[in-house]
Amino acid sequence: MSISGQSRRVCLIGLPTDSHSSFLRGAASAPPAIRAALSSDHSNRASESGLELGDDICFEDIGDLPLDESAADPARIRDAVSAAASDGAVPILLGGDHMVTSPIVAGLAAIHGPVNILHFDAHPDLYDDFDGDPLSHASPFARIMEAGHATRLVQVGIRTMNRHCREQAARFGVEVIEMRDFTVAAVPIPPAPLYISIDLDALDPAFAPGVSHHEPGGLSVRDILGVLHRVTGPIVGADVVEYNPARDINGMTATVAAKLVKELSALAGGGNG
Repeated sequence: MSISGQSRRVCLIGLPTDSHSSFLRGAASAPPAIRAALSSDHSNRASESGLELGDDICFEDIGDLPLDESAADPARIRDAVSAAASDGAVPILLGGDHMVTSPIVAGLAAIHGPVNILHFDAHPDLYDDFDGDPLSHASPFARIMEAGHATRLVQVGIRTMNRHCREQAARFGVEVIEMRDFTVAAVPIPPAPLYISIDLDALDPAFAPGVSHHEPGGLSVRDILGVLHRVTGPIVGADVVEYNPARDINGMTATVAAKLVKELSALAGGGNG
């Protein structure tokens, strides 16, 4: 198939790990389920911008990293992301639990310098140390900010802010759009280099039941798409994390994840403007 008009190559990488989950495991089995939804005949490969995977967007799936839940996994993730970025590709990562975002951003920062982050989640994931695990999926953004790998962090859909996380947000200068205050227009879009992290529990459980942490009162799929469609420039990378197939209903959350992969790929390929 000929590729017309794409500016950059999108590289899809699976991260089958959930050893730093704090409640239920299962997210390690997410990447193949999301891929199956992405390639299913129930839909096509067009994003809402009109850009199509494999036609307008050069899209390569390099499979899953060989992760083994050892202390070497973060370096494996970081190095794979750095390699993709240094080769001119925009990596889109399929989690896995949210721990993976810290080494992903470290890998991108090694190539691009500190990035800006747009983060969708029910939880701020800013714990300094959750249950004795500094690499917990509840802590990746604390690790990112303290390492200086991000300059600006905007969090959207948050509805579980406890005292400690509010203190952490103030410490790191995080811009938090709590769900009770959410409108699409209220979300500031950080400038390039921009990384986007989507924890599927940012969505209300009605839209994404296949997550380990059901948190009512969340975003709709259209809410997230509305924010993404305000991103006008190409992004440097993205992740879709915390899908737990064991909790899903009729694969509906996998289908949502696949939809988000298409929209993120369109942003990686050139943005909306």
